[in-house]
Order: sequence, then structure tokens, then C-alpha cells
Amino acid sequence: MRDFFTINIWLKLASLVMAVALWFFVMLSGRSDVTMDVPVKFENIPEKFDIVDFPKVISVTIEGQEQLLKYLKPNEVNAVLDISEAKTGRSFYTLSRDNIKLPKSFLVKGIDPETISLTIEIQLKKVVSVKPHIVGVPEKGYKIVDIKVSPETVTVEGPKSAIAKIDIIKTEPIDINGIKSDLIYKANLNLSDPHIKKNINKVDVKLSVENIKKETP
Repeated sequence: MRDFFTINIWLKLASLVMAVALWFFVMLSGRSDVTMDVPVKFENIPEKFDIVDFPKVISVTIEGQEQLLKYLKPNEVNAVLDISEAKTGRSFYTLSRDNIKLPKSFLVKGIDPETISLTIEIQLKKVVSVKPHIVGVPEKGYKIVDIKVSPETVTVEGPKSAIAKIDIIKTEPIDINGIKSDLIYKANLNLSDPHIKKNINKVDVKLSVENIKKETP
């Protein structure tokens, strides 16, 4: 056994060096890189906080085997930021390679921008009235005599700045062209701000229609 380590030791060392060099050559040959936009995600968001202004994506340069890079999908790469210590207002965070989650066979070569800013606000709740959005007119000789909404109010929750701007919520447009009888319409609430949540999505709008034609004596 001792002879194995002592006989032709230089030849064995040379073979080892060549084997290591060959391994590096194989690993490094055919490597390439690609730059893609990846989504920014947040974890450990403090309770009752909302992120209202932040970059939706950042640019990440990824290195790996050229053949493997061809099959790398955008949804396999994310930028994840822990904001458990966040406070309200504007804050700056610097991203590192540790923030980029991707398959183990790839390396992160670059991040742009490396520093991002977030604006965080406290969440508020508010009860607001629902207003039906009526379009069109009934059949000739008929009129709308009453409109009732159930429920009449909705509770909204979201960032302070967004909630402060809401006094009423309208329904989707309700087309009454040509109607000549009572109608109960299940209407969606028209609220497009993704930061605002509501406790209901639809209301019942009851329209009472009356015939106003005068009878000929």
C-alpha cells in the first residue's frame, strides 16, 4: 500500500492535476449567461401594513450551462425580500445574491438595480355607500320609480392614502334600455385598485318600473 503513494509520485500528481484541469474545462465550457426580468416578492410583511409603491420586477443576469439556460423559465426565478423590520414611510433595501431564488445549477452574476425603494402605509378600514351606475332608459311609456341597493354599504380596507379618496363605490354599468318590468340585477362593484380589499364583491340592485301611459277615454 505504501508503494502506491511512493512509486511514480510525480506521475500520479501530474495525472491528478490534469484530471482537475479537465473537470474545470468541462464545467466551464459551454457556459453562458442570460438577463431576465424577475418579479419582486415580499415575505414577513408586518400586520396591518401595505406596500403601495415598489418595483414590480428587477433585472437579474444568470450564468449557467448554455443548454440548461434554454429551459430556465421566468417563474423559476424570484427576488424575495424579508421586510419584517419595515416601518411606515419610504425605505431603501439593497438586494444581494441571497435574495435571488433560482435552481441550484445556476449562478447570479448581476442584479439591476441593486437598491430598491418601498413605500409602506398602514391599513385602514372604512364603510362607504354603494351607488348603482344606471345607463340607458326604459321602454317608452315606462319609468324607473325606485332603486334600492342591498346591501347599501360595503367595508373597504387598504392603504391609508387610497382609502381616504373613497367616499362611494359605484357598481358596474347597469343597462336598463328597453325594460318595462321590475328588475333585480346582481351587480359587481367597480373597484379596480389592487391594493384595496372589500368585504363583498356584488350587490343586488332592485329597480321598480311603472307604466306611465295614460289611458284614452
